[in-house]
Amino acid sequence: MSSNKKYWKSVEELDVNSSIVDTLRNNEFVEEIPTDEFLGDKSSLSSSATTRRDFLKYVGFSTAAASLAACEGPVHKAIPYVLQPEQIIPGVADYYATTVFDGFDFANLLVKTREGRPIKIDNNTIAGANFVANARVHASILSLYDSMRLKEPKIEGKNATWTNVEADVKASLADAKAKGKQVIVLTNTLASPSTEKLIAEFIAKNPTAKHVVYDAVSESEALDAFETVYGERALANYDFSKAALIVSVGADILGDWQGGNYSAGYAKGRIPQNGKMSRHYQLEANMTLSGATADKRVPMSVANQKQALVKIYNVITGTAVTTSLDKEFDAVVTKAAQQLKAAGSKGVLVSGIQDKNAQLLVLAINQVLASEAFSTSGTRQIRKGSSQKVAQLIKDMNAGSVHTLIMSGVNPVYTLPNSTEFVAGLKKVKTSVSFSLKEDETASITTIAAAAPHYLESWGDVSITRGSYALTQPTIRPLFNTKQFQDALLSFNGVAGNFYDYLKANSVSQTIGSSWNKVLHDGVFVATVIPSVSATPANYTAAANALATSKKAAGFELVLYTKTGLGDGQQANNPWLQEFPDPITRVSWDNYVTIARADADDLKITNEIVANGGLNGSYATLTVRGVKLENVPVIVQPGQAKGTIGLALGYGRKAAMKEEMMVGINAYSLYNGFNNVQSAQLVKGDGDHEFASVQGQKTLMGRGDIIKETTLEIFNTKDAKDWNIQPMVSLNHEEVAATSVDLWDSFDRSVGHHFNLSIDLNACTGCGACVIACHAENNVPVVGKTEVRRSRDMHWLRIDRYYSSEDTFAEDNEKKENFDGLFGDKGSLGGFGEMEKAADNPQVSFQPVMCQHCNHAPCETVCPVAATSHGRQGQNQMAYNRCVGTRYCANNCPYKVRRFNWFLYNKNSEFDYNMNDDLGRMVLNPDVNVRSRGVMEKCSMCIQMTQATILKAKNEGREVIEGEFQTACSKACSTGAMVFGDINVKESPIAKLVEDDRMYHLLEHVGTKPNVIYHVKVRNS
Repeated sequence: MSSNKKYWKSVEELDVNSSIVDTLRNNEFVEEIPTDEFLGDKSSLSSSATTRRDFLKYVGFSTAAASLAACEGPVHKAIPYVLQPEQIIPGVADYYATTVFDGFDFANLLVKTREGRPIKIDNNTIAGANFVANARVHASILSLYDSMRLKEPKIEGKNATWTNVEADVKASLADAKAKGKQVIVLTNTLASPSTEKLIAEFIAKNPTAKHVVYDAVSESEALDAFETVYGERALANYDFSKAALIVSVGADILGDWQGGNYSAGYAKGRIPQNGKMSRHYQLEANMTLSGATADKRVPMSVANQKQALVKIYNVITGTAVTTSLDKEFDAVVTKAAQQLKAAGSKGVLVSGIQDKNAQLLVLAINQVLASEAFSTSGTRQIRKGSSQKVAQLIKDMNAGSVHTLIMSGVNPVYTLPNSTEFVAGLKKVKTSVSFSLKEDETASITTIAAAAPHYLESWGDVSITRGSYALTQPTIRPLFNTKQFQDALLSFNGVAGNFYDYLKANSVSQTIGSSWNKVLHDGVFVATVIPSVSATPANYTAAANALATSKKAAGFELVLYTKTGLGDGQQANNPWLQEFPDPITRVSWDNYVTIARADADDLKITNEIVANGGLNGSYATLTVRGVKLENVPVIVQPGQAKGTIGLALGYGRKAAMKEEMMVGINAYSLYNGFNNVQSAQLVKGDGDHEFASVQGQKTLMGRGDIIKETTLEIFNTKDAKDWNIQPMVSLNHEEVAATSVDLWDSFDRSVGHHFNLSIDLNACTGCGACVIACHAENNVPVVGKTEVRRSRDMHWLRIDRYYSSEDTFAEDNEKKENFDGLFGDKGSLGGFGEMEKAADNPQVSFQPVMCQHCNHAPCETVCPVAATSHGRQGQNQMAYNRCVGTRYCANNCPYKVRRFNWFLYNKNSEFDYNMNDDLGRMVLNPDVNVRSRGVMEKCSMCIQMTQATILKAKNEGREVIEGEFQTACSKACSTGAMVFGDINVKESPIAKLVEDDRMYHLLEHVGTKPNVIYHVKVRNS
């Protein structure tokens, strides 16, 4: 039998009966709204001839009088080109292939530009473009237009010219050379052959110079282990599509572990095909994206994870190192190890433990397995910072031996745990230079703040993996008086010319067999032969013995991590990312301590949903090695390992930030020794914190057919009617499928295009790239923390996260079906109350929900002014200029996907985000209008994109090519969870997905006939 998801949660929705009129002042508008011009004589409304529709129209205008004026959009006159550039056709988008690597995130991209403005990030899908954009990369387009950027260089805090900057630096270098003092070039991981060559030339000209690589989030231990075994300071690469069994020990392979970008390969193995799918064990402390999608998740402390890793090593290699793994985990770890050994080359083990011995065991285990998913041929050239060298640099600075410090792509004053020591040392450095997008925490106190361009304004090259090569090219002229770090280095070296010429000349050795123009057009170049790196013998048993001596932390075990939204914090001033709800906690605009319910109960820490649907939580004081953080908000997190707590890095920034974005606390201060695991003490504080949490809002109110789940065994052995149960209704006293009954006559939709969107719950990892892409494509406004808390977020696409209250959804159903009466131990009242609380280790499901574009849409029948209607191609359409804001459509929508504009978010200083300044508005898509106050908006299934595709094919005299139809979310989805297309093309992927046995519609029993389809989630039992 299927395991249909039942979600029960205590929710108080926003009071939809409160009128916007109550909040207005009589003098907000200069003149009365001329309703008589729209409706005729008001007195006639009282006559018997007045129709119900006219009455509703009058009521609609009355209750939304204030918003009606805003429906009239302002008129802006376009100014034509005096001399139009040949390469630009007004109204037609241009695309440029480029690659981003900021030291933390990387991706091969296509950048959409309109009239010279980059407005959207897409994934480059050409062969060899293997790295896709996550939510942060999609949002990076907005960071280009950040009004807080450093607009010109500064010397001693005063505006300066680049001539003066270069003269000062050259003089300092000459002085350092004469005195024999150190010159340090401190950068993030560059992964750029041309830049690294340029730095080598700089060091050759300055014999006392050294290059130190520093990453805010360190992978130094894994690098050290790989270098010990393979002789190369790099990271192993993994292809999870080749793995039948994945065992992860503290590695969030769907998050930022070792750079991320593993989701696409992982998802290929998770979709059941030919009766098989990969199996995934996840051993972790914090609840992560990987843990949420795993078949078997085991919450355990990092101390126990180390013991578990040794035990797995014993089973795989046949050694007998003594471990002290807690007995409660012994059976499941042994089972995972035995299955891994049986899987052989189809198995793979990964670990995120920041310990060289642990990483050595990972290499040993994968060597013994001969894992096909583990690769040493295309090693990752990222996260190459050295913790030891950074520590030595700080010592040298404080000793006064560093004369000149040139920094690029780093912000150590913010990210270093011992930043006070760095600041003290910086005062002893004669000349310090920081190439930075902003006058951040470091640039604000250096001798020279060098304004750096955004990557979309820059030239560069990137080699993410050995054997791959990609170019970064500018998509817009620099907006400000900025200069690339590389151009400055050329000047420091006394070399004439610019970095473009240097890059072009240097690329010849990297692109043998191709040409500059082709690589620039494609964005990527892939070598035909990539040699593997040979292993040398290492003392793995000694590493296992050392790891087995690990002890549990005193007090709580703090596990630091990076959030899906902000990552390492480079884009903390990006409102799209701040408002992006965390996939696990569903909280935006905050970081917080996560704690297990049992530990929270012991400390009397609580979370509570209050009357307006907002979430409140206790404060706590967190202490790590003498560093105390007070008033840290706490989230009670189902699945958090008992005795552990989690806290996200990347928050708490203050410099070069808008006030609204100065949120959270700086967890880097606790990142002692670049180890993400620390011994901590936690004490409850006073007062409650107000979270902006969306999980308690817009729920589907406990109705069934929301998430459908089954096990692989049932999927393989039973008919679809047993695991994909269809809702039944009574028709003429007979039970028939609800989908076969219509309340209205259906139109013939077999002629022309008919669009559907498919969402596979097995492939969706909750990463949120689709959410940010939707923001960029459809000009979705940012409303801020206060409005999100009031259930007024404007996301057209949300990703609901569902917990089970038992360990499995099947146990949820069994408990619900066995309720006996209302009261008592087995009564439904008490039982449902218990089900409101998720289990200590619940199963998790993600479900993207947007407008379902129903063929029998309930919103269309109640709109008094016909603002919402149905198109011939399947889209539910909105005429914003007709909408008067009655919100009847939202009340009648069973999917809770419509958003009401409570305020004007564009050019409104009360919402000081990107739409409030001219620079930020450069990101707006001219194909989608900016909605005004008082109207309803929602997902349009990117009708502007489908129509542009149709017109392009028509102009070229051809049919639309397969896969050419896309929406913003389907283009952004790297796992293939979202597939969009025309179901009238019978051999198209979307047409086949509609006929798949796993296909179902959300709330099928309602009879709305959606054009968005879902696929039953299948788990290994």
